[in-house]
Amino acid sequence: MDLAEVTCPTCFEPFQVPLPAAPETPCDLDYDCEVCCRPMVISVYEDGGDLFAEARGIHD
Repeated sequence: MDLAEVTCPTCFEPFQVPLPAAPETPCDLDYDCEVCCRPMVISVYEDGGDLFAEARGIHD
């Protein structure tokens, strides 16, 4: 299982999340920060064969 590091848009703490399989991307995942528990959306996308993840607040 591949992991990606994201940074919480609320508390700015980094943490790792498991990535879905490449055929399931691009996708948006509803996720709660593992540090402050605030909700966020993590966008997972493929670029050049690599998977990337970006976190944003639910109201961004």
